[in-house]
Amino acid sequence: MAKRDSQDVLYRGRRRWNGNHGKLWIDGDLVFEISAFEIKVTADRDDVIIGNSKDSKVVSLTGEGSFTIKNVFNRGFSNLLEEWKAGHDPRCTLVGLVEDPDMVDGQKERITVDNVWFNTLDIMHFEKGEVRETEIEFGFTPEDISYLETVEI
Repeated sequence: MAKRDSQDVLYRGRRRWNGNHGKLWIDGDLVFEISAFEIKVTADRDDVIIGNSKDSKVVSLTGEGSFTIKNVFNRGFSNLLEEWKAGHDPRCTLVGLVEDPDMVDGQKERITVDNVWFNTLDIMHFEKGEVRETEIEFGFTPEDISYLETVEI
């Protein structure tokens, strides 16, 4: 019988991330009604022509994300609307954590994102027979992301 490489054991199905244990904090407050969280950085590029070939160069980075919450209460977004109406552009800090009890050695991945701004507010929406969820989009400066914990092999 062939001996299994220890790397093979790490790539079993049970080692895949399961989002059920993911968490999000906004300015230190746990968002207990979270159902999804996504954050991404896009490289903005300008064309560079070399001979007859088109290449590119990164000229800036754009940070975007969203999270979805199961509506339980307003979560203070009415305060954000009042700030916007008064001409202010408030910022906050998000901390995201993904963990899974089956991860190798119980490891976790945690990031913090500062200078987060919100782009839209869904003021009110409902449909009879539908459990309400709201997706909240945001932007941030990519230089303000820090990894607090990462998964190591």
